[in-house]
Amino acid sequence: MSKTDVAGGPSSVRRRRRRRRVVMAVLAVVLAGVSVLTAHLFIWPDLPPLPQRADVIVQLGGPGNRRPVALDLARQGRAPLVAISVSDAEIDTSWCHKGRLDNVPVLCFHSDPFTTRGEARDIARMAEQHGWRSVILVTTPDQASRATLRLSRCFTGNIFVATARLPWYQWPTQIAYQYGATVKAHTVETTC
Repeated sequence: MSKTDVAGGPSSVRRRRRRRRVVMAVLAVVLAGVSVLTAHLFIWPDLPPLPQRADVIVQLGGPGNRRPVALDLARQGRAPLVAISVSDAEIDTSWCHKGRLDNVPVLCFHSDPFTTRGEARDIARMAEQHGWRSVILVTTPDQASRATLRLSRCFTGNIFVATARLPWYQWPTQIAYQYGATVKAHTVETTC
């Protein structure tokens, strides 16, 4: 055995350096790929433009400043009604019972389960009851693609998405959550 093959010798050191460079290059490529995928799916999703008019605006439950966006779209005349997904605590609010919020007609609903899949099922049921053929979903960018997928499995009409701002400090947890929920939507829960 030559001196260069001894552990710690020059050729052993070169092999370790080469291996380290290969591992670092692979990690860099994986990180770049995950970053591009994250940006495309959750930060800047590719969404079609909103129509001038839809049958209903539906505000999904979840984080972010969704309600003002939904109400503003209604004030612009994009739809005659805003359906708002509310929590157990909100279902008994006076504005839900009055059917109006800030002079905008609203319809409150609480899904069971209180998930995007549960909301999609309720939206489809309400669409059948009310004859809705087009929906503008109001959500945050991180949920937009998955919400569209979920609703498209239950509702055959046109689906559009308007996004509300998500506070910067919620992005890390929401992206991690959306990765898991998106994988689940594509593998485990593939029906309405």
